[in-house]
This record gives sequence, C-alpha cells and structure tokens, in this order.
Amino acid sequence: MNSRVPAICCVLLLCCAAIAPSPSLGSAQESGAKPSPASGNSETPAAPPAANSPSTALRNALSAACTHNQGEFSNFLTARNKESFTRLSNAARLALMKRFVLLDEAGKASSSANPSGRPIVRCETPSVSTEMQIGGTDLRDNVAFVPLDLRDSTDGSGATAHVVTMGMIRENGEWKLLSLGLLLLDLPSLEVEWDSAEIESNESAALSSLKKIADAIETYRTTYSHIPETLNTLAPALHGAATREAANLLDVDLAAGKKNGYVFRYVIQGANTLGAPAKFEISAAPSIYGRTGKISFFRDASGIIHAGDHKGGVGNDADPKAN
Repeated sequence: MNSRVPAICCVLLLCCAAIAPSPSLGSAQESGAKPSPASGNSETPAAPPAANSPSTALRNALSAACTHNQGEFSNFLTARNKESFTRLSNAARLALMKRFVLLDEAGKASSSANPSGRPIVRCETPSVSTEMQIGGTDLRDNVAFVPLDLRDSTDGSGATAHVVTMGMIRENGEWKLLSLGLLLLDLPSLEVEWDSAEIESNESAALSSLKKIADAIETYRTTYSHIPETLNTLAPALHGAATREAANLLDVDLAAGKKNGYVFRYVIQGANTLGAPAKFEISAAPSIYGRTGKISFFRDASGIIHAGDHKGGVGNDADPKAN
C-alpha cells in the first residue's frame, strides 16, 4: 500500500474520537419519533427503510466498501468528493473504503435486518468478518445522522462493539456520505496532503524500479548474450519456462513501462543489442507531474543515475547524481 495510507490512517484516528465502546445502539427513528434502542426484543418493530433513505444509502455504501467496488462506492459521495475520489490513486481509494468497514481486504457483503427491522451489513473476509448494524436516523431536513454499530461478527457479548455516527446529506434528491464520526468527508481538502505523501513514496519506488530494470537487462545480457530490444521482452512468460521472448525478469507493470505513477523508457544507445559492449539508457518520469511525482530519473549509458525536476519531462545526464 502506498504512502497515502498513513494520511488516511490519521483520518481514522480522528474518527475514533467519535467512537465509543457500546453494548447496544441507541438512536432516533428515521421518521423523527422518540429515540429507541436499535436492538432488543422489547423494541417496537420499525418500518423497513424506504428505498431512498439515509439508512438505505448507508447500507449500500457499506456493501460497496466491503467488496472494494470503487464505482459503486463513489455513487454515495457528493459530487465534489466524487470528483476528487476519481483522481486518487487506486491504493488511496481502497484505503479510504477500508476505513468504512475496518477491514484490510475485500470481503463478501450481505445484508439483512435485526428483529426490529434495522438494516445489518455483514462483511466476510477469509480472516475476519465485521457486522454493521444501522440504527434509527435523526433526520433534519436535508441532513441526517445515522448511528452505526460495528463489531466482530463472532462477538455475542458486545465487547468489541463500537458506535460511530455517520453524517448523510441529500444532494439532488439522493443521500450521500457527509461525515464519518466527527470528521467531515472533504476529499478535495485532503488531496493535497495525500498527494504530498504519495509523491515521496512514488519517487523512492521509481528510483528502485529503475535500478531493477537495469539489473534485469544485465541479467538478460548474461543469459542470452545480448540486451533485450524492448522491456516487454523481460515480462513473465504466459506459459512454461522463461524464454528470450518472455524472460520473466520484471513484473507485468514494469515490463509495460508504467508503475507507481511513473513512466519508464528504455533506449538502446546506437541501436545495437549485440554483445557485451552494447549500452542503454533508462528514464523514469512522473506520469502526472505534481500528483504522482516531481523528480525525473535518468540512468545514463555508463550506469550512473541522475535526478532532476523537469516538470514531468525526461531527465538527462546533466542532472545531479541521484542519492
């Protein structure tokens, strides 16, 4: 997972300020009636939530987060947040969804209702499962507050139960996620922080990947007595053992020349692949300058790696040596 995760983990810490252990879930009715517990045989059964209601929207958003369905999850973000969500890296989008279900891997989502009719979302993964019970909604015009009881699905005593209040807002007639606990879900404001954290990680990964490519080329040279014509030649073999056409020296992404927000280019100096004297250059430039990285890296024909800020352009051997 990339470096956006620590920033998102800070989001979780802020949210935890609004989470308190609780053996039961108390909340107001979605219709605006007096508060009553969300579970227990003594409660008067609640009417099933309407198809277009805050609790239904929250249920569906949690199910999408459980399965890591990014497209479906984004439908429950406000227009402003959805636009920012689509610009985030895949790892950052996944990390954000994980915080809604408190699980580190994709799971299988299922929904049901407790005896009083409150929605329950269960997220099952191979290692652990969580159960999320949605309480009665406190509805105030176009804003709603929905208590959510989260616990380990095997916990019958309530020892692991936590309650967090989810904020929802009505936008163009549809209910969208507004806040998680005390934290307003404001992705545009967090983008700058996440980008800064990711840039440092991506640049470090790009330098490591460039060295890995160079090592793979030299290994290929030793094995087949010449250097490869393209990086694709270094990709894993689809079937069987490695060959000179699929040497299994790089992963699929690096062999395609794109990884962790960087684009890699391989150039044979003098257009000659034959023999030990053949030389090559490799460059690594950010695919989106200022978002996925700022520094461009360049390995010259003598094997020295340089680094410089070229506003997203390809570096050269006039740049300072990389550390």
